[in-house]
Amino acid sequence: MSKRLFDILLSSLGLLVLAPVLLLIALAVKLDSPGPVFFRQERVGRFGVPFRIHKFRTMCHDQGGQGLQITVGADSRITRVGSFLRRSKLDELPQLINVWVGSMSLVGPRPEVPRYVAHYPAAMRDKVLSVRPGITDIASIEYRDESSVLARATDPEQAYIHEVLPHKLALAASYVDQASVWMDVRLIWRTIMAIVRG
Repeated sequence: MSKRLFDILLSSLGLLVLAPVLLLIALAVKLDSPGPVFFRQERVGRFGVPFRIHKFRTMCHDQGGQGLQITVGADSRITRVGSFLRRSKLDELPQLINVWVGSMSLVGPRPEVPRYVAHYPAAMRDKVLSVRPGITDIASIEYRDESSVLARATDPEQAYIHEVLPHKLALAASYVDQASVWMDVRLIWRTIMAIVRG
């Protein structure tokens, strides 16, 4: 089975089965704080083509869009419902839409905003962006508590750029070298287990 067919089948099944859950989450987000249900942001996709990623909104609505592009510690922008959605990773479920339309894959390097892609070394950039970005990957599992790690840094953004990002890129490059449907199945299972175990 090809990776793209695998993505289409599982994203279609996921959107169908999870439709009631998605509707309940959307209602909770809407009732919890003013603003749209979804958070949409430009990310860099395969071959450097930009696309709009979909998530459930977990922060107070920033009309100016000028807030930090990383989350640090107990960020005051995070709403009550948003805190639960982030811990459980349920805020990522709308990305099944991105997978279904082809801008993302179920498994692949997490897509970054242009601001941080600008810091990729050229050779690494070409390699990591040669595949579709994913909802989950090895780095997503290893850095589940990333915001707490950054909260301990004097300058969280510089710590992200110079310490966290290079490690994430190395893991992404490793995935590209070994990518297969069976590896995707294993990483999806590891992601589910990491969420269940908290």
